[in-house]
Amino acid sequence: MPTAKPLDGKVVLVTGAGGGIGRAIAIEAARAGASVVVNDLGATLDGQRESSVAAEDAVAQIEKAGGRAVANGDDVSQPDGAQAMVRQATDAFGRLDAVVNNAGILRDGFFHKMTYENFDAVVKVHLYGSFNVSRAAADVMRQQNSGSMIHMTSTSGLIGNLAQANYSAAKLGVAALSKSIALDLKRWNIRSNCIAPFAWSRMTSSIKIDSPEQEERVNRMKEMSPDKIAPVALFLASDEGADTTGQIFAVRNNEIFLISQPRPLRSVHRGEGWTIDSVRDQAIPALRPSYVPLDVSADVFSWDPV
Repeated sequence: MPTAKPLDGKVVLVTGAGGGIGRAIAIEAARAGASVVVNDLGATLDGQRESSVAAEDAVAQIEKAGGRAVANGDDVSQPDGAQAMVRQATDAFGRLDAVVNNAGILRDGFFHKMTYENFDAVVKVHLYGSFNVSRAAADVMRQQNSGSMIHMTSTSGLIGNLAQANYSAAKLGVAALSKSIALDLKRWNIRSNCIAPFAWSRMTSSIKIDSPEQEERVNRMKEMSPDKIAPVALFLASDEGADTTGQIFAVRNNEIFLISQPRPLRSVHRGEGWTIDSVRDQAIPALRPSYVPLDVSADVFSWDPV
């Protein structure tokens, strides 16, 4: 009798799965027993539509290995597109057990040079895209009384990075969206978690190299395979992950982190209330030792991955 696989009988929708992290998760999901909807718009790094070849190629690779998959070329930034890909999952496989919101684009630039169009486009794909697909999937999962939503956030939003105001805002928004989904849908046994992935992919390949230190950092990132992200994502999609919800993980090569969520660090109280002078003379001196430094992701994750 064949050995049961972790995702036997599950149906998983992975967005942006034509390459990089999404492709690795889709292929590993099929290998773990899931039927997979491979969504990819077939767009350039900045979001310009090209073709659906990448999704179809991933499906062909899955089927060649004996798995089940269908390709989807809808746009996550459009509610109709999200509904169509969820409908394709249920039409093809009868249900939908997990969504991996991985689709993304980059339009980096310093804040004082950023256009409305470049801010809007990135937020539409990352934040609205995660909302659109999750919202469409929620109706199916509520009827099933089960489901798992896995969203890709980033340390660019959780910690900070230069020249990524659009991407950082979207990715921090994704973390808050995930927490709200976890709270609102708990009664239907639907869970929601985030992963901040470190991996070399088409998106990270756009990082600008303007110093020897930056070149060294990029060279380290090239050693981080997208395959390293899949085990955590697929655990969260499996029944074994049923008691994990509302969390933020980071995966960095062979390291898995649980990321903190905003909580009060320190407080001051003054019974008679505050004035500008007392804030200056009493509150700020008491709070200043607990200020969060103006650091970026590389400052926090400063050691070599192992």
